[in-house]
Formats: sequence, C-alpha cells, structure tokens
Amino acid sequence: MTEPYSPIEETTRKTRPLALVTGASRGIGRATAIALAEAGYDLFLLARKEAEKLEDTALRCRSLGARVETRCADIGDSAACEDSFTALDACPGSLKLLVANAGISRLGLLQDMSPEDWDEMLRTDLSSCFYLSRLAIPRMLRGGGGKLIFISSVWGSRGASCEVAYSAAKGGVNAFTKALAKELAPSNIQVNAIAPGAIDTDMNAWLSEEERVVLEEEIPAGRMGQAEEVASLVRQIAAAPAYLTGNILTLSGGWEI
Repeated sequence: MTEPYSPIEETTRKTRPLALVTGASRGIGRATAIALAEAGYDLFLLARKEAEKLEDTALRCRSLGARVETRCADIGDSAACEDSFTALDACPGSLKLLVANAGISRLGLLQDMSPEDWDEMLRTDLSSCFYLSRLAIPRMLRGGGGKLIFISSVWGSRGASCEVAYSAAKGGVNAFTKALAKELAPSNIQVNAIAPGAIDTDMNAWLSEEERVVLEEEIPAGRMGQAEEVASLVRQIAAAPAYLTGNILTLSGGWEI
C-alpha cells in the first residue's frame, strides 16, 4: 500500500467510483489509469513488479484528482489476488470497474516451449481473469452493478504463428468474456473485451525498424496503435449503456478485417 492520498474533499471522495486496473506500471495499463482518473474514478492499481513505475503512474493520476492505492502482485497467483482485494476493501467507495490488462507474451516455436512457460502464460493471461472476476463480482453485486473489461488481442481470434500459447490464452479470454456476460447480465454487471492489434508498447519493442515498417504496411491505417487509444476505448466502454455486454471490440486500424 502507498501512503495516504493528497487531500480531497470528503464529500467528493465518497461520490467517486473505484476502478481496479492491472498491469498499470506502463503501456496500456498506465494510459488506462490516467484516462480513468480524468473520467472521475479513484483507482487501485496493480503491477507484478516495477514499483517505481507504478508509483509514477499513481502520482500522475493523483495530480488529476484521483485517490490512488498501488500494490505489486502477481495476478497469475490466486492467493496474491485475494490479498490484493483484501487491501482494496480498505479503500473508500464501491468497486465499479475492473480492467484486467496485465499479460505476458513469448515468441518461439511450440515444441521449444516448456510446460512451465505454458502454465505461466495461461495463469497470467487467462486464469487471472477468473481469479480477478470471482473476487470482483461479489463486491459489484453489493454495490448494485459494475463493469468488467478484459484486454485481449486480435490473436485471440486469428491466431499467430510462434505465439501459440498467447493466442490460446487470448482466445480463452474471448470465450470467457462472452460466457460471463450472459451469466452476469441479469445482475447489472457488463462484461466486454478489447482486442487490440499492433500497439506501440514495450511488448512490441523487439521489432527492428525494418520489421516495424513491414508491419505498418500491412495495417490499413498505416501505423501502429497507441496505448492512449486503447485507454480511450476503455473509458468509453466504462461509460457505455448497460445494454452493451458480451462484445469483443477490435481496435486494430483495420488489420483484423
């Protein structure tokens, strides 16, 4: 837990909804946290490591008036998720939004992948959605509703050579989203996923300049997406009508068409 927040009027604190964002130290998670702070949310931010970067995200969000708590936790571990939600319960306000963004990827042939690497991929990218959802749902039910947003990938529907485990995990996220949306629709909890294409984050920093040019030529928009564009879509879904649920919203500059 971080130190107490910067002063805000108590009445204002009580009216701000609470959002939990995973993978908030950088990339899409950081951009999402900032966008939600601008939208009037208080925040509980998680990252597996990079505590300094996570705190930098928190400082930026506090400057926008948000009340923020941070915690380093491995969301691929169910016990760590339970500990994080115990800490979240100490925060004022009702949990209204979960953005499950944290994930890992690996390039390589399937036959070269160890069982341990496979298990870590599925725990981090897919099982974490279960761990987080089962803890968020009761809290949202007590608060009268909420929204779950999962960050998937275009590879969840298309599949990617040399990213079989990642594609399988994200395909699982898509199916998880659709099934859970049906289950929770009567309870005023909406469940949607965003499937980004090539986004200009650290996950794609391994590309050489030549590889990047070739990739951008394949994208109808002619460029990679920005983390802020994903964050903007998260913010729009968070504010969307309750009838929007069970969708996998692709954000790929036309790459998925």
